[in-house]
Amino acid sequence: MSTTTQSGDAAENAGSTENAGSSRAAESDARTGKLYGVGLGPGDPSLLTLRAVEAIGEADVVAYHSARHGRSRARAIAERYLRPHHIEELLRYPVTVETTDHPGGYRGALNDFYEEASARLAAHLEAGRTVAVLAEGDPLFYGSYQHMHKRLAHRFPTEVVPGITSVSASAARLGAPLVEAEETLTIVPGTLPEDELTARLAAADSAVVMKLGRTFPTVRRALERAGRLADARYVERAYMDGERTAALEDVDPESVPYFSVAVLPSRVDSGPAAPKRGEVTVVGTGPAGAPWLTPESRGALDNATDLVGYTTYLNRVPARAGQERHGSDNKVESERAEFALDLARRGRRVAVVSGGDPGVFAMATAVLEAAAQPEYADVPVRVLPGVTAANAAAARAGAPLGHDYATISLSDRLKPWEVIAERLRAAASADLVLALYNPGSRSRTWQVGKARELLLEHRAPDTPVVLGRDIGGPEESVRIVRLADLDPAEVDMRTLLIVGSSQTRTVRRGNDEQIVWTPRRYPED
Repeated sequence: MSTTTQSGDAAENAGSTENAGSSRAAESDARTGKLYGVGLGPGDPSLLTLRAVEAIGEADVVAYHSARHGRSRARAIAERYLRPHHIEELLRYPVTVETTDHPGGYRGALNDFYEEASARLAAHLEAGRTVAVLAEGDPLFYGSYQHMHKRLAHRFPTEVVPGITSVSASAARLGAPLVEAEETLTIVPGTLPEDELTARLAAADSAVVMKLGRTFPTVRRALERAGRLADARYVERAYMDGERTAALEDVDPESVPYFSVAVLPSRVDSGPAAPKRGEVTVVGTGPAGAPWLTPESRGALDNATDLVGYTTYLNRVPARAGQERHGSDNKVESERAEFALDLARRGRRVAVVSGGDPGVFAMATAVLEAAAQPEYADVPVRVLPGVTAANAAAARAGAPLGHDYATISLSDRLKPWEVIAERLRAAASADLVLALYNPGSRSRTWQVGKARELLLEHRAPDTPVVLGRDIGGPEESVRIVRLADLDPAEVDMRTLLIVGSSQTRTVRRGNDEQIVWTPRRYPED
């Protein structure tokens, strides 16, 4: 017979238990015990590894956690491998999801429990006994064992025996690959706030949401908001009695236990889920692609059936199985917008790819202008923001946009130069910082010089000017020059100019780094 104990007196526990021979006990007491963290897998006793079975067999003490009711699922999984010589330590949680009157709250109650439980195990280890702490799944994957590990592993010889996680078990039960090719896997707990869950799921290739139960309604809403509900699968009690799999959107929230997960499997070869109705989403990729994408924008690109955009911007988006890509020249914005809307009318989910922020001299205006036509009135259109070129260049230089500023395009392709000059004079006379887009190209070489002349009528020659070129790209460069020294030959279409106000300051720091900022306070006089 094995003995279950919750006493902190290890010597009394050992004395009340019939070991497998006094010689074994004497030998054990002569050395420091070893700690095992033993992964038991998802629930089927036959899924324990050979090493897990060996570690349990080598142990003098077998410890396992349970809720307040005292029934341990970990013990039930390992029961066939327990032996009469084992001392059993039940580590009973004082709280799980219920409230507590502990002065430190829920976290305080658990911390006290972990300290007390680790002290009990340390007493066995100090007495020379080998201790195996049983853990469902893998010991270091959302496992109870990890709290013992952090408190004991630096004090005693320790071995962690990995186990099959619920993530792998759920994928196996679904018969669906989790990740393939260049996909990445995101694992999140359902206890995260809904907005955070939505962002993580929208940005994920494949995902698993752990700890459902009472969090299931929140997780379901997050999947729906992320546009991933149709892809989501549900797995309950994988490799346990009562196992169930289903499409997540068909699951009754009242029926969901804690031992269940939501899975977004690999989409390689399957592609994005077919939309119930078409839509157009205008997506800002930021100044240079993936590192600048918001989670929502990444999700929209991943979930699209079709990508439409200027070929240079499309090339920033990794190719994905099942998606159609429609690249075009940068001078056909109206045609591109109508093409995207026509695709959506045929039931396609279209992402129009735009650099920077799509609402700043970019594709959002063209799409909305086309969508205002009667024939597209029923096509849903969304615009997702992105990091602007002005914000990116400003951040690299410091904080030149720290006060009021104006954004002006120097391109006279869509408006006459007279309008540009009038706006430059008005903004300069108002002492606004200026973010100047589209300053020059192969066919437009004189605008920067003319703009400098106009600005010098209102600004001091030593006004700082930031030249941010190819921000986020392989040829990124940031320079700060005086307005009087601004050389049009050093400016091209990939450059953004930020011209300071009378209050903008520059300084060189200890590493000879030059930074520029505009104070938030403006002189009253």
